[in-house]
Amino acid sequence: MERNLALKLMYNGSAYHGWQVQKNAVSVAETLEKALATVVGHPVKCTGAGRTDAGVHAEVYVANFRTTSRIPCDRLPLAVNTRLPNDIVVVKATPVPDAFNAIGSCQRKEYTYRIYNSRLGNPFYVDRAWFYPRRLDETVMARAASQFVGTHDFRAVRSVGTETRTTVRTVHYFDVARSGDLIECRVCANGFLYNMVRAMVGTIVYAAEGKLAPEDIPAILASGNRTLAGPTVPPGGLYMTNLWYEEDVL
Repeated sequence: MERNLALKLMYNGSAYHGWQVQKNAVSVAETLEKALATVVGHPVKCTGAGRTDAGVHAEVYVANFRTTSRIPCDRLPLAVNTRLPNDIVVVKATPVPDAFNAIGSCQRKEYTYRIYNSRLGNPFYVDRAWFYPRRLDETVMARAASQFVGTHDFRAVRSVGTETRTTVRTVHYFDVARSGDLIECRVCANGFLYNMVRAMVGTIVYAAEGKLAPEDIPAILASGNRTLAGPTVPPGGLYMTNLWYEEDVL
């Protein structure tokens, strides 16, 4: 009998061309599917919670796949991890209803963008945070971030990529906090457009630099004009940090 299993995992995305399987680049999904296939004894197709880009990390990620294997869920993570590189770790496996789908069943997602804001770089944050040597005022960034909260058309902060039915999304919170030299920008929404978080962070950094006022952001969103918002910041500082499901998969 076929089971639908949800996997909770985490990965360092530095070595991968994002989650999605691609013809000529190594992806997290392909690496995971190959390892799973050797454990369950048949080809595997995983559905992931979102298409994280090349170089983006996940502290929390969910994928589901179908299998006829009888391997117990409590043994699956260890069995798969011995066949995975050490930058991808499966934390938990859970049987889920047949209709469960890691992306379709996801109600909210949280991403955290980390900026290493110091005059001098830190080798331990290479590809883990965006090194930004000029002093940023996190209070201005927080004021700018609050302008994104609510239901808006987010066309002005997306890169042209995958076509979506609508560019309207609801941002539940966008918080900015500093701890020493590390600034964390934490944003939660019911869904994200292509590069949306990285463009939103670029826009609040522009506000901290004085290139735009936090109060300009509603007009930028209303315009739908990508060139009025800030740049798309580098991928290495971005992490998927939380997901919300009805099912107990985390």
